[in-house]
Amino acid sequence: MDSTKVQPAPETKLHFLDYWRIIRIRKTIILAVFLLVVITAAVVTFMLPEQYASTVAIRIQRDQSDITGMTAGNQLPMGLDPYFIATEFEVIQSEVILGKVIEDLNLKNQWAVKNNGQPLTTTEAMGILKRRMDLRTLRNTAIVQITCEDESKSEAARIANAVAAAYRNYRLDQRRQRSRGGIEALKEYVEQQDQKVQEAQRQVDDLREKLKIPDMMAAGDSVPVLMSAETLRRFEQLRIEAETEYEKQKALLDELKRFSQEELVQVLPSSSRDVLLTSYLEGLSVVQQRLVSLQKEYGPEHSEVLKISAQVTDLQSKVNKRIQGIMASLEANVASLKQGLDKQTEAVNKAQQMDSDKVSESRPYFEAKAQLEELKRFRQALNVKILAEQTDDRLPKESVVEIITPAVEALYPSRPNKTLNIVLGVIIGLVVGVGLAFFIEYLDTSVKTIDDVERSLGSPVLGVIPQNVGILLEEGAESPHAEAYRVLRTNLLFSRKDDKLNSVAVVSAGAGEGKSTTVFNLATVFAQSGQRVVVVDSDLRRPTLHKIMHVSNNLGLTNYLLKQNTLAEVIQTTKLPTLDFVSSGKLPSSSLGILSSAQMKELIHELKQHYDFVFFDSPPVMGVSDASILASEVDMTLQVIQYRRYPQPMNIRAKQLIEKVGGNLAGIVLNNINMSQDESYYYYSGYYHEYYSRDEDQEPKAATKDGSGKKEQSKTLKM
Repeated sequence: MDSTKVQPAPETKLHFLDYWRIIRIRKTIILAVFLLVVITAAVVTFMLPEQYASTVAIRIQRDQSDITGMTAGNQLPMGLDPYFIATEFEVIQSEVILGKVIEDLNLKNQWAVKNNGQPLTTTEAMGILKRRMDLRTLRNTAIVQITCEDESKSEAARIANAVAAAYRNYRLDQRRQRSRGGIEALKEYVEQQDQKVQEAQRQVDDLREKLKIPDMMAAGDSVPVLMSAETLRRFEQLRIEAETEYEKQKALLDELKRFSQEELVQVLPSSSRDVLLTSYLEGLSVVQQRLVSLQKEYGPEHSEVLKISAQVTDLQSKVNKRIQGIMASLEANVASLKQGLDKQTEAVNKAQQMDSDKVSESRPYFEAKAQLEELKRFRQALNVKILAEQTDDRLPKESVVEIITPAVEALYPSRPNKTLNIVLGVIIGLVVGVGLAFFIEYLDTSVKTIDDVERSLGSPVLGVIPQNVGILLEEGAESPHAEAYRVLRTNLLFSRKDDKLNSVAVVSAGAGEGKSTTVFNLATVFAQSGQRVVVVDSDLRRPTLHKIMHVSNNLGLTNYLLKQNTLAEVIQTTKLPTLDFVSSGKLPSSSLGILSSAQMKELIHELKQHYDFVFFDSPPVMGVSDASILASEVDMTLQVIQYRRYPQPMNIRAKQLIEKVGGNLAGIVLNNINMSQDESYYYYSGYYHEYYSRDEDQEPKAATKDGSGKKEQSKTLKM
């Protein structure tokens, strides 16, 4: 048996229209959920008691005085601190504040009505008050809004104002307690400092007496210096001058010692400036000049020359002695300067040593005195701090928490917000309804579209049958549903590869998918086109075709297969001349395997010889084996799948069973499609109905002229 091979359809992605199709199909669920949510929201909204909200606005700041105090220089800059605001939020909601409000307003007894008349505990009352209170801050400001809700307008305003007042009083009390506590601590510390000052004073007095510090020294704040700085500078200046003079004379002496006697004669007059030596040298120069003159005039032996020579010799002797005297004088002067410098240095060092010894001796006294002065200054600073804090404590501090806008009675209730609740109910109802519809659609694995079939089964869809299809034999050839079967007939004919393939079995995966109606109407369409057709009810388990035909089922297929009657005896005619029918007949319990008998194969062969097309109705494939056996013996098999009935795996399994026994699955028939809900199938029926309706307006005229036979021919040509 030749098998028809069909390429599977490519997988497609979901389109917007697919989502719209789901919404249209599941509109009942969406509408039900939508109405349920909206009605519930409306009922709950109108049943809830009305709540009124009152808001008090306060400005909170760090602890500071209303005017600048004596300690204002130590205050931090008052910038907006989100951590401070958040901390104060927690303080406002603490038991310290809310407990005071509950006690002042007697809320435990006032709210006892809601607790069966029993007074509430503080914890219970705080829980209720916290739920009714809301805190928020205005953006980028230090203004805090305290909102309280209650069923009474006046009570809501009263509670809000009470919370603000309790928080303000708490801040002021805390500031006052901290300030006074600090002052008391400072006073205790001052007393301790007084004791330390007294002890230090006694120690200073003892050291003064022990070290014999004179009054002049004791009057100072530090260790005195015996030798004044001016005296020390003068001594040091004299020492430096003596040292300079000594170095100068010593250098001169050392330099002169390097010269010879003749060189000293030339040097000493300019360096020592000795008058006597100068006069000797001048006289010697005059005498020598005269001696030279006389020697030229009289000769060396002349008496006058000899006399002058004796004077030259005498003056030279005096010059030499004077030079020796000057040198000796310089040496004595250098020695004297050195001796004076040494004494001067010794005197300075001795004075400094005496000062150092005296300073070391009196240092403990002045150190103790300095420590005493430090203690006195610290005690004085503490006293100033106490006075400043006492002054600041007396200054007003109302600006720490300032009530900007007191709470007043609300004109309208704040809750429930009926408009908002109903709008939210509408939105949530739509979202939940649509979400539930898509969730159910996700869980629903049944066949929904042609794409589902072709994608999962890999077989073409040959026909789409709408809902509420009747029996075409009774409705006639002009039935609105006949076109769907005519499309199925056309597709089936074109799917054949051989014109000799004329036996068709119609099967389904499960019961109730409409295969009996499909096979009978398909056979009727074939018969109406002038072809000889026979329909065999081979569903031996639950036969239904005889009920459609309104005939008896006492004689039929089983009688022939059991060789109780001939084929001509079991074939029944219908009111359509080209359509014959074979009912199932009664099935004995001992003959359940008769469809696989040789007699069944002979029946199929014989019917194919006498009829143009042979159609077999069969039981569900998944229920019994009869359908699989029948599919293996006929030329082609049509699988009927009911829209949204069975899961896709079941239909896939049915197809696999058909192919496993060698059946030739020609295609799929989608049955029971709701054309009005699912727009994806509109083009299978809507166009035809519109076209057929226009045709009906014109066909009666053609029938009047040409007769009924031509009318049927015209319709067949259009098809």
